[in-house]
Amino acid sequence: PGAVTLVQKRQTPLGAVPEMRCGNKPSDGGHLILDDQAKAELLAVCPAARKFVQRFVGSEELINGSDRWCLWLANADPAEWLHLPAIKRRVAAVREFRLQSTAAPTRKAAEKPATLFYQSQPATPYIAVPEVSSENRPYIPIALLPPTIIASNKLYLIESSDTYLFGVLSSTMHMAWVKVVAGRLESRFQYSGTMVYNTFPWPVSVAEQQMAKVRAAAAEVLRQRVECGDGRLGFLPKPNENGRRSTLAELYHPLAMPRALAKAHIVLDRAVDRCYRKEPFPSDRARVEHLFALYEQLTAPLVAAVDYRRKHKPRRSPPDDSTAESSAAAAHFHFLQEDPVPYRTGES
Repeated sequence: PGAVTLVQKRQTPLGAVPEMRCGNKPSDGGHLILDDQAKAELLAVCPAARKFVQRFVGSEELINGSDRWCLWLANADPAEWLHLPAIKRRVAAVREFRLQSTAAPTRKAAEKPATLFYQSQPATPYIAVPEVSSENRPYIPIALLPPTIIASNKLYLIESSDTYLFGVLSSTMHMAWVKVVAGRLESRFQYSGTMVYNTFPWPVSVAEQQMAKVRAAAAEVLRQRVECGDGRLGFLPKPNENGRRSTLAELYHPLAMPRALAKAHIVLDRAVDRCYRKEPFPSDRARVEHLFALYEQLTAPLVAAVDYRRKHKPRRSPPDDSTAESSAAAAHFHFLQEDPVPYRTGES
């Protein structure tokens, strides 16, 4: 029961938090992206290329621990690689691929074939949120990654290592909002910076002491991941008794989540809930009701009242493709001509 509330996309966060942006989109014809075999073949004929090979991570790699790599030449002096035929051939192939594109932005990007089509790699540690993840997990597997791991456009990035931000985004409170407003790919969650992160009602006037409790609880979640987690994606490696490391998909399996990790998340949930109110929330429904009331309070001064009982349908202006926002959003579009090889190789 209550007023009709329409959650609308936003270009900026509703709270006083850092912006979220999408990761790096190649649009390279597959010439800058490497699987394990391509990486091995490249290094076999050109060992000097090792300094330019970086781990390339999207939703699939982050959650399921699969391996992909990229030639990262963004910060390299061309003189460092122009004398390496194996790299020079790949860069020339990228230029040719982009010149043949029917999309004007892609043809324009042929002027810089050594770099990815859209680049937004942070220079500092960052929070990574997978764009697509299973709806069966109690939490979206969010990670803190170092800048040496290159994020694909299948990740959303927050250029911050603040465990308070990580803790709130990894909480049941945030998941309650995700379940209501996020998009879906089949039945899986399809996260969105403009629709989920920017509209999320962050707690207001939180005492520093309570924020410290969230940070401590989030740090414990990360510590428990390290105890049995995958060491390749920024976590300290610690194999289990069988000598292998669990992936985030295994750590957050709804039927096999490690007990210590589950307990750490319960403590984190309580700490985040207390940022919103002292009384505990008995259910996700109570959380959603509280979040929507807060959303209405935070957005009421920003939008004009609309009487939806009259079935009023506001006119939508055509998108302006010249804006920076539309260029960034384009990094998430999947065109068969731009990406001839399907990205997804397994369940996210």
